[in-house]
Amino acid sequence: MQTTRPDSANATDGEIRARDRSLAFRAAVAQGLVPREQPVVGLLDVTGIIRSAAALRAAFATPGVEVTHTFAVKAAALVPVLRLLRDAGIGCEVASPGELALARAAQVPAALIVLDSPAKTPDELSRALALGVAVNADNAQELDRLDAAVAARPTASPLGVRVNPQIGGGSIGAMSTATATSKFGVPLRDPGAERWLLDAYAARPWLTRLHCHVGSQGCPLELMAAGVRAVHDLAERVNAAAGRRQVDTLDIGGGLPVDFGSDEDSPAFADYADLLRAHVPALFDGRYGIVTEFGRSLLAKNGSLLARVEYAKSAGGRRIAVTHAGAQVATRTVFAPDAWPLRVVALDGTGHPKDGDPVEQDVAGPCCFAGDVVAHARPLPPLDRGDLVALLDTGAYYFSTHFSYNALPRPGVHGYTVDPDGAVRFATVRAPQTPRELTAECGGGWADSLSALTGG
Repeated sequence: MQTTRPDSANATDGEIRARDRSLAFRAAVAQGLVPREQPVVGLLDVTGIIRSAAALRAAFATPGVEVTHTFAVKAAALVPVLRLLRDAGIGCEVASPGELALARAAQVPAALIVLDSPAKTPDELSRALALGVAVNADNAQELDRLDAAVAARPTASPLGVRVNPQIGGGSIGAMSTATATSKFGVPLRDPGAERWLLDAYAARPWLTRLHCHVGSQGCPLELMAAGVRAVHDLAERVNAAAGRRQVDTLDIGGGLPVDFGSDEDSPAFADYADLLRAHVPALFDGRYGIVTEFGRSLLAKNGSLLARVEYAKSAGGRRIAVTHAGAQVATRTVFAPDAWPLRVVALDGTGHPKDGDPVEQDVAGPCCFAGDVVAHARPLPPLDRGDLVALLDTGAYYFSTHFSYNALPRPGVHGYTVDPDGAVRFATVRAPQTPRELTAECGGGWADSLSALTGG
């Protein structure tokens, strides 16, 4: 499909993103990506992802400082996405054997992979050490396991400890990982914790990294910077106690929040990097390498969900558009709408913006529970049967954290690029889940197993 693309010479990244997205919506319909039997689809802006990766690298680039950027795989556990980011110079932060397998399938080098998880099994640790990927130990018991593994077999893996600076939380409790009672890392302010850490590093010359991750959505940048400052100060004390530069790399995590209310990247990676330069200037003096683990902020603005309106009805005087995008794809938005609101765009059946004066209406999903609503009383042009809705800023988490309520299949995901003349090209990232695949996932191959136990 071709439509003239507006001149982008003076446009912001957000304006370019919005223009390309509108063209992609229309092209997705014209090219048959949302047929009747597959009424919801995920769309990823490939050029936007590359642009976001470049902005991240530029923000932290500092002469004399080695910076390794990794992508939090949980934000978009899709092999083609990981491969695209690898090609853009971004590695992977993994938190499970499955995520490690995805990173390996995307051919991400071991040197660009970091393993973080609060519950690593011995086999998981052994696999990581054999591959040479970096590992951040979460607690004293895990460090004991690393002692045994390192003694049994040399490894090229950079090893460190995750620290919880206990500096407080943001506006979303579930996203705040630096609270006093967080499950993550060694609690730095607990009695005896810092002494234990100093002794642990003194006894293990192979511990060369320190890691912290303050939080994610809802956490102000100042709180994140305070966490980085705490881990930097701790590294200085570890090295002073050791009498040498033992800790040579600081893993500062990710967690940059996203503005779900506009098309602009706010805050930008440059905003955060500049704040760190102001609050922790020694971080960039060349004595420490830096590792980052951003996720949502790289992908969220570069993805959309497109879904058909199956029915339009009303109840209690309010219009309701019943769509195919609900809790199965927008789980956080449905269960915590105040924390995770999404912008909704009303489109006609061809993917063009819907006309008409806005009226308050609910945008509901297909799941069989009353709370399956992605937008409540949202002013939108009246939606009718056969129209489409687009859920914006859903490139992170909404595609890879599917909620299998009602055995609804996972939707297909496609990446797109827009040529200068407005032509939109698509590539498959993940095919729609078929009934056969869904049945197999739900035990279809063992239909008689329980009956056999009863002699049936």
